Amino acid sequence: MTSGAMPPPSPRPPQRSRARRFAPLGIAAWMVLEIWLLTLVAGATNGLTVFLLLVAGVIAGGYVIKRAGRRAWQNLTEGLRPGADPAAEQPASPGNDRRAGGNTLPMAGGLLLMIPGLVSDVLGLLCLFPPTGRLIRRRAEKLLNRPVSYAPGSFGDAFQQARMHRPDGKVVQGEVIRDDGPPPPRRQDPPLTG
Repeated sequence: MTSGAMPPPSPRPPQRSRARRFAPLGIAAWMVLEIWLLTLVAGATNGLTVFLLLVAGVIAGGYVIKRAGRRAWQNLTEGLRPGADPAAEQPASPGNDRRAGGNTLPMAGGLLLMIPGLVSDVLGLLCLFPPTGRLIRRRAEKLLNRPVSYAPGSFGDAFQQARMHRPDGKVVQGEVIRDDGPPPPRRQDPPLTG
């Protein structure tokens, strides 16, 4: 039997993170900026140019995603071959991007190219350009490897409380069962007559 100490309830409700609070506003501002830039380009040139830019972005993004997906599939099948060491490092070549960190950033860049708009196209190209891709990858690794603190009462907090840490550092999943008193008496319902 295990028991865990529950933190005292907070007198005020948990605060939403700053990112969750401003994400809808940021997305709306991004959409307005994309539409405004497309109307500026259409006013400076013509509607056919804007249409061709959008179609070119979709085609280029589809090509990049297909190429990155094919490379990911190839890496997976190579790792699953009998006798292959999945942890072995292969030499870097122009067609082999294992050393550079995988296919996530090219797929994200391709997806950003496929989203209609000029700002998303520029962000997609920045993901695909090797020097800026390395900077984005390093920043994302720092962001993902930092310790996370959960707000009291959130799903992450509940998951964190359900884990017990053993002295050797291993994490054991479990639940707390309290045996404070006798079980409640069984309910006695009258028999059904029909």
